[in-house]
Amino acid sequence: MSESTEPAGTGGLTTGEVARRLGVAPTTVRTWDQRYGLGPDRHTGGRHRRWTPADVARLERMCALTATGIPPAEAARLARETPAPAPAPAAPPSALPRRAPAPAAAPASRAGSGLRLGDARQECKGIARAALRLDAAALDRLLLDAIREHGLVAAWTELIVPTLQAVGRKWESSGERYVEVEHFLSWHVSGALRRAAPDTVPDRPGATVVLACVPGENHTLALEVLSAALAERGIPVRMFGGALPVESLLAAVRRTGPAAVALWAQSRATASRPLAQHVASMEWGVRGARRSPLVLTLGPGWSGRPAPGTARPRGLAETVTALEGLAPTEPTVGT
Repeated sequence: MSESTEPAGTGGLTTGEVARRLGVAPTTVRTWDQRYGLGPDRHTGGRHRRWTPADVARLERMCALTATGIPPAEAARLARETPAPAPAPAAPPSALPRRAPAPAAAPASRAGSGLRLGDARQECKGIARAALRLDAAALDRLLLDAIREHGLVAAWTELIVPTLQAVGRKWESSGERYVEVEHFLSWHVSGALRRAAPDTVPDRPGATVVLACVPGENHTLALEVLSAALAERGIPVRMFGGALPVESLLAAVRRTGPAAVALWAQSRATASRPLAQHVASMEWGVRGARRSPLVLTLGPGWSGRPAPGTARPRGLAETVTALEGLAPTEPTVGT
């Protein structure tokens, strides 16, 4: 029976709603119920299943335990045996706030997964749980839903980046136990960006933007989301990905005559100020109308003041705005 056939207004959450809250697939929730006895404590009539806050809290403990590497059977036993936090004593009517309190949830700083996410949004916590569980189907769905609901820029800035940073911190502090999670999450983020991006924008003279990592740099995700965001705005992009050799970068700039070149460096060891300045000094076109590209140095590797002749916007939104104002718009038919 599909979730849509369950009656509304009977109290509690449906299995689909619980799965979305946890960041797992509905089949995972049903499997935990059937195999480990982690289903709702009571039914609300017939075969319809409704999950109470206590039921959901038990599943959140299951997610947190399995995310640390505990086998599912043992995690289920611990989740069943660990008592749920006792509810706070009811306040007298005169002391009740005007707004209803938020539903009980796991502490915001842990996201039920061992990742420190601060005051992250609920979607961010779901993405983290799906990544830690290596749940490919749930992770793809959550990432695409976030991009479609919030847009590429907001989804990247507010949801994807905080999760990537939390996974990175977990990896650094746990003796490389979570390397597979970082690779898994990065791969699925890259796939979601490609699926959510519009079709490639045809080249227009003087409007193309070249995106490349500096030599020795292989972190491409930030350029991938920038490429998709520019395509959304009708700006043609030439994406060259990771670790582009110097000679190849210079050849690409000469061949495309771009309006701008964005160079990504994740670490200071790969950022080359002389390279950025050299690209900024390149010229093409006829005598008297020579043009040079705007060079944007992107990423944490370019710390300190921008290299002469370059710009260093802060964050994806500022970068998109800078490039949007630089590239000429496509001419209207008939003009």
